[in-house]
Amino acid sequence: MKPRVCVVTAGHLSTCPRMLKAADALQDAGYQVRVVSTRHVSWAWHTDLCVKMRRPWAWQVIDYDRASARRKQLSSGVRFRGAQAAARAAGPARVPLTIAIRGYSRMHDELATTIASEPADFVYGGTTGALAAVADGAQRLGARFGLDLEDFHSAEQTGEGSELAHALAERIESDVLPKATFLTAGSPMIADAYSAKYNVRPTPIHNTFSTNFAGAPNRGGPLRLYWFSQTLGPGRGLGDVIAAVGRCGITAELHLRARPIAAYAAGLTRFQARFAPSLKIVFHDPESPDRMVELAQAYDLGVSTEDGTVLNHRLCLGNKIFTYLAAGTPVLLTATPAQARLAADLGAAATLYQPGDVNALAAILQRWDGDPNLRCMAAHEARTVARRRWHWEHTDDRGALLAAFRAALG
Repeated sequence: MKPRVCVVTAGHLSTCPRMLKAADALQDAGYQVRVVSTRHVSWAWHTDLCVKMRRPWAWQVIDYDRASARRKQLSSGVRFRGAQAAARAAGPARVPLTIAIRGYSRMHDELATTIASEPADFVYGGTTGALAAVADGAQRLGARFGLDLEDFHSAEQTGEGSELAHALAERIESDVLPKATFLTAGSPMIADAYSAKYNVRPTPIHNTFSTNFAGAPNRGGPLRLYWFSQTLGPGRGLGDVIAAVGRCGITAELHLRARPIAAYAAGLTRFQARFAPSLKIVFHDPESPDRMVELAQAYDLGVSTEDGTVLNHRLCLGNKIFTYLAAGTPVLLTATPAQARLAADLGAAATLYQPGDVNALAAILQRWDGDPNLRCMAAHEARTVARRRWHWEHTDDRGALLAAFRAALG
């Protein structure tokens, strides 16, 4: 009988590529896979359906979308806010753990119940809201579990409520991480941070993707920059990119693929019109994760401008970097500790500058604009490093994940 694995995310299927890749890899390796995810954002639900159409594993969805599951959306919100209020009143370290969990994860009860609703020999999950649910659901099944720590969850947020969220994350991680059969992490520095904080040993598994090289590098025309994420909002470093284009006076295009926060997108457009009139901003709708590498192929530089003010941003290596490389597109990186370490391995495929140094970025963009051979050389190097190391099928990424499951399940 095939070992039965339940793969879990508290987010949408299409917004958690790490769990999507894990499910695919396990299915291909001969495991019987069941995936648990949620539904709460309309655009992501449509991409979820597109993603699942191409995959044979079983899928269970917890719906708390405002339009399709209004009652669940309201009841879970009441529970979530009530638990947070109790945690504030008693203090995150003193409130009962059951309350701390529900003040951190809105869908904990539903996730744990769904995980335990069908037999599984092992449960593996990622994203913040799934950590305790994976442990809880596995315990109900009498199964072992593994956790994926894509981010350093106790230092990943900013703004109102972040202090409480980080304290609750610490409380939950202190309880569940030592109980896991194995842990994986989104970057070596994230793995090191968890190791130092909790005396655990996560295995780094990068956010790499299967390569897809199509077409020839762009040798001329306006410099084409590309950035994508789930949400287009503040704290992304895009203002510096626009200011740098305006400062060097080149003709360029900045393509942005994400669900925009309307006020922020309007402000970005006004900023561009005032300070970089030679720049054209093009907004694109979110797309299926299965198409993200393909969609990154048409550009000269893929942008990953982490500002480094948040600890997690200094430690992480985001999906976008490895999506660009898998497409054969060179990367423009801010010199956060994690990205600077990676850049040393990428050679000419990476261009690095200090966060906030608009003058340095302007000089980089001017050089790229005036040198088509540089664009071609960097694109060639991006393909080279992707083939050599930075692809999902590498033994240190997909191979490391499957090795962890073999050790756990035989």
